[in-house]
Amino acid sequence: MAESVDEMIDRRRLRRRVTFWRVVTLAVLVAFVITLTEATGLTERLTAKGRDHIARVKIEGVITNDRQMLKLLADLKKKSRVKAVILDISSPGGSTVGGEALYEAVRDLAGAKPVVTSVGTLAASAGYMIACGSDRIFARRNSVVGSIGVLFQYGNIAGLLDKLGVDIDAVKSAPLKAEPSPFHPASEEAKAMVARLVDDTYDWFVGLVAERRNFTQAKARTLADGAIFTGSQGLANGLIDEIGDEEAARRWLVAERGIADSLKIVEWKPKRDDSYLTGSAAVDALMRLVGIDAPPSIGWKLRESLEKTLFLDGLVSLMHIGSLEVPGEMRR
Repeated sequence: MAESVDEMIDRRRLRRRVTFWRVVTLAVLVAFVITLTEATGLTERLTAKGRDHIARVKIEGVITNDRQMLKLLADLKKKSRVKAVILDISSPGGSTVGGEALYEAVRDLAGAKPVVTSVGTLAASAGYMIACGSDRIFARRNSVVGSIGVLFQYGNIAGLLDKLGVDIDAVKSAPLKAEPSPFHPASEEAKAMVARLVDDTYDWFVGLVAERRNFTQAKARTLADGAIFTGSQGLANGLIDEIGDEEAARRWLVAERGIADSLKIVEWKPKRDDSYLTGSAAVDALMRLVGIDAPPSIGWKLRESLEKTLFLDGLVSLMHIGSLEVPGEMRR
């Protein structure tokens, strides 16, 4: 007896439901397996990271107080399969606190295993500070290094407010509270306060460079006038140790630190929080919503760029590079 139309429709609906729940079950199982393998470290043991190797860590863009990167460096210290670490730095600098924290993390890591820096495009300001934490600095002839110095910038929109007829009033607990302010010219007392801040940070940075590069204080201060140098100039001035790339850094590790020549270089990345509401998926969805067709990977890159350029706070050690300059921040 032939099936009725209603029976055929019901059967198709049943098949779709069964197929849906099979897909859901499979997805849950896959997620469970992935979570289990990551939690137990099985994924790591089954890949190149499970064998002796040299770790590559990329430090790129504007530097912030990157807790995930700090955790990665701390973890690499404990990884017995990681025999050495190459820092691949391409950064104009960034947050002073972020640079200081990463510098200290690199020094701590270097106490357990060899750490060298391979400079890409540039390692300036806080980027150079981090490079100083490694055992040896390599840079290409035309890489940019240096920019050792301190700058504090703040805006003054008092003239614009006058034209708009806007007055800003404030009741403060003391004259230096919330100074310098963008709403009026800085007082001499406020300028003196900022100068003390700049001098203290500058002295600390110069001392760090002098210690790590084996400079006298006089030589360190001569080079710490904010100037940038090519890799070739940096070598002549002692800011780097050798002209070369990552392969040159690997050869040095083999020749000077006894690292096996057969070891491969394996990249390690910090784990990033990438939930749907706060991560790159949300950025990707927003871009699609406004009609921008971009590769899926662009979401994370855009989010990271926005975070690093818009949300720097505190003292900043950043070389002046066009749109990367953040008014109202201290830069070193």
